[in-house]
Amino acid sequence: MHTHVTIIGAGLGGLTLARVLHVHGIPATVYEAEPSPTARAQGGMLDIHDYNGQLALEAAGLTDEFRDLVLEGRQATRLLDRDGTVLFEQPDDGTGGRPEVQRGELRQLLLDSLPEGTVRWGHKVTGTRALGGGRHEVAFADGSGVVTGLLVGADGAWSRVRPLLTDATPSYTGMSSVETYLLDADTRHPAAAKTVGEGSLFALAPGKGFTAHRERGGTLHTYVMLARPLEWFASTDFTDPVAAVGRLAAEFDGWAPELTALITDTDTAPVLRPFNALPPGHRWPRTPGVTLLGDAAHVAAPNGEGANLAMLDAADLANSLAAHPDDTETALAEYEAAMFPRAAAAATEGTELYAHMFGEDTPHGLLAMFTGDNAGS
Repeated sequence: MHTHVTIIGAGLGGLTLARVLHVHGIPATVYEAEPSPTARAQGGMLDIHDYNGQLALEAAGLTDEFRDLVLEGRQATRLLDRDGTVLFEQPDDGTGGRPEVQRGELRQLLLDSLPEGTVRWGHKVTGTRALGGGRHEVAFADGSGVVTGLLVGADGAWSRVRPLLTDATPSYTGMSSVETYLLDADTRHPAAAKTVGEGSLFALAPGKGFTAHRERGGTLHTYVMLARPLEWFASTDFTDPVAAVGRLAAEFDGWAPELTALITDTDTAPVLRPFNALPPGHRWPRTPGVTLLGDAAHVAAPNGEGANLAMLDAADLANSLAAHPDDTETALAEYEAAMFPRAAAAATEGTELYAHMFGEDTPHGLLAMFTGDNAGS
């Protein structure tokens, strides 16, 4: 007899968990704070990797549907120096293992794969408490609540479920990104569109740079990366887009105009995204009736692995629960034993990646990583 699973959070991790549980015939309910699936934009492009995210989609029985969402050509990569010189270029030849999709489209695919009523929208968690015997109570802002024998926190970096397991909280990594968008770029921003190319662009210097992606419909989505204290960003008035753009652009004085145009020509107000992380290798003791996945369990600075890890966490957890229908604790212990080291390894790799991207030898450290020539890095 399978225990009904209560999932907090309808992001990619929570929805993948609900879907793989459904494949195994295990009942689940997802509670989400947002009032509807379209309440907010769902972010940009995701590269879904053949060694984690794609394995989760296979477990979900959604591989063919996922392939229909892939944007061809988006695995192309360009690395530029600050003066616009192309240091490295790799076209998308169709053989890469990290096809790109729009996050919102992938989320909608998962939503559409679930039985109607699985996701309960407009349920913002205000608190959780242990009742003993592996049971927990979840309280919602509307005054309602639910008692469950199996609670999974898939509710992101600031998880309301995590305090049941640990008092650890994310801290600022020292770097933030500011998001900008250039819309219909091939027509309206041709120089920037040519610079970004067909896939991803990296233009980097110590402690700063641009990463940009070509999304569906000719949209250029840029992450302006800056290693600055939170106080620096707090002193930037993001309620005044013109002033914010001006201050950001000043940080890139002397860079090629086709690069700084990714800031100055933005068609949307710049949006600040500070990067926060839990301590690398963070874990908690096995606690009956509750666990975490994705950013709730192991949030780290964005390194291309976050969504993939959340989805693989979800598939592994669902498969463990299916394999131990009469022993939830064994299933949770099995899941966590695999999840903890996997998350720690990804966090370590992410730290090394950021050193290549924003350390003193960038962009040449990243160039060496791209070309496989690490002798001088």
